[in-house]
Amino acid sequence: MTYTSRLKDVMTDNLFEAILLLQNEEECYRFFEDICTVAEIKAIAQRFEVAKMLDEEQIYTDIAEKTGASTATISRVKRSFHFGADGYKLILNRMKEKIKE
Repeated sequence: MTYTSRLKDVMTDNLFEAILLLQNEEECYRFFEDICTVAEIKAIAQRFEVAKMLDEEQIYTDIAEKTGASTATISRVKRSFHFGADGYKLILNRMKEKIKE
């Protein structure tokens, strides 16, 4: 079964195809520094860290203290984590498998 996003369009396809061409962390930094503001990158990184901590079943107060995220942001990430497109779960599981290797 193929996942179809409500975000899907030609421009977004082109962006994701470009991201998939990045080969290492340095290339990611270079590309994302050009395409996003520092604040956008930091916000995405913060949400991802919140998702990792939710996956580890950490509590809101600890997550807020360690990431600086508001409880509203934590709640939004939790909602996406549990009722979204399973993107967080997909990548977090892959990262866990990579650590096992």
